[in-house]
Amino acid sequence: MNIEEINIKERNIECSQERQHISEGMADYASIAPAPTTVKQTRVSVQLLKDLMLKHIYDASVVSVKGLAERMALTGSVVDELSHLLRDEALVELSSSLNGDGTLSFRLTERGRFSARDANDRSGYLGPAPVALEHYKEISAHYSLSKHSVTQEGLTALFENFIIEDLLLDQLGAAFNSRKAIFIYGSAGTGKTYTIGKMMALFQDACLVPHALSIKDTIVSVFDPQIHVPKILPNTGGSLLYNRAHDARYVPCQRPIVITGGELTADLLEVQFDSQSKTSQAPLQLKANNGIFFIDDIGRQSISPAVIFNRWIVPMEEARDFLSLANGQHFEVPFDVQLVFSSNLNPLDLADEAALRRIGFKIKFEHIKPKAYREIWGQYMENKGIVFCEPLLDYVLNELHFREGVGLLPCHPRDLIHMALTQATYKGEPGLVTKERLYWAWQNYFVRLEQSTNEVIIQ
Repeated sequence: MNIEEINIKERNIECSQERQHISEGMADYASIAPAPTTVKQTRVSVQLLKDLMLKHIYDASVVSVKGLAERMALTGSVVDELSHLLRDEALVELSSSLNGDGTLSFRLTERGRFSARDANDRSGYLGPAPVALEHYKEISAHYSLSKHSVTQEGLTALFENFIIEDLLLDQLGAAFNSRKAIFIYGSAGTGKTYTIGKMMALFQDACLVPHALSIKDTIVSVFDPQIHVPKILPNTGGSLLYNRAHDARYVPCQRPIVITGGELTADLLEVQFDSQSKTSQAPLQLKANNGIFFIDDIGRQSISPAVIFNRWIVPMEEARDFLSLANGQHFEVPFDVQLVFSSNLNPLDLADEAALRRIGFKIKFEHIKPKAYREIWGQYMENKGIVFCEPLLDYVLNELHFREGVGLLPCHPRDLIHMALTQATYKGEPGLVTKERLYWAWQNYFVRLEQSTNEVIIQ
């Protein structure tokens, strides 16, 4: 057997193993959310499904059962049942032409076009069929974060190449296990946002995210491609969508991570109704369900910190949230979210003690010690392919940081070295870091205000 034959054999084994892994994952999804094979099993209003099908046929002009199954994320048997109902009402009829695959297609009758336009006037949603709210609650409970535990071993392995104090790591691990809200605070540049984002890697399993929810006859979109990262499923040439084992109205995704900062407004925490398109979008916390909702830069939003904290009193205590539709209808959704607040400001300036008491953990990110600074400096120099020079680091610590009274932050080594390297490239000496270039970087990095006494202040 030659080398090429060996490589082909190894690739075939790898592909076979990957197919087996994907197949096992799909089987798991099928046991959790089996595909409905009848309209009744969808648990959604028959009229809502008929209206949605009419809109899809109106949009496509002519479409087959298979095409409708792909558009609506339903099995062929469900689509076939709906099509019979619409034909009985003289809303659709068989097209005289065949598709490329030899299947029959449907088109709207004149009466059907009128009904489709009427359905569009009431709701502009055009996508996969929604899932019933009660069904989603069951699926959400299956993927609850409470079924996961963070271990010291797992957290240490995750941050193996990241310089962080053991005490801080232990605080974070315990905080995530509590499932209570977490408030992290400290100076800008202490690594708060990066650290929390990295924590989500502890949850490697996927969860099922619905394309949309049906609240009686109202459809609320949930799946958001800017937030949800789908797991890759095998390409089956469309047959998977036509008759797939798991309910295709759900998308297997990585657990969601929603990060919002100063742009957060109160309306983003409620169902958003677009009067132009007549569509409803789920709030951020619902899109983050079964994952992390990270609200960064508390105190920088247009709404007050008190409003932000008060919004979570009931969800934090009862693990459920209460929302309202544009028509005034109220409904309850699960709140299985690791809620994390972050701020560079003093927590006592943002909320009173009563509000802070409801938050389980308050974790401060401190300035780092010289030992950690040295480790980060050496790590970054190595990543850049630069030989570590002890005198250069001593100069930065003693002559710049300590003399100027500037605390040590984990972002400083990366930023100062990077700026020094930009000047080195500009001067035609790429990769050459000197004391002079580090001082130049220091001068450009910090805000310096001249007082009347000509004293220089570094902030």
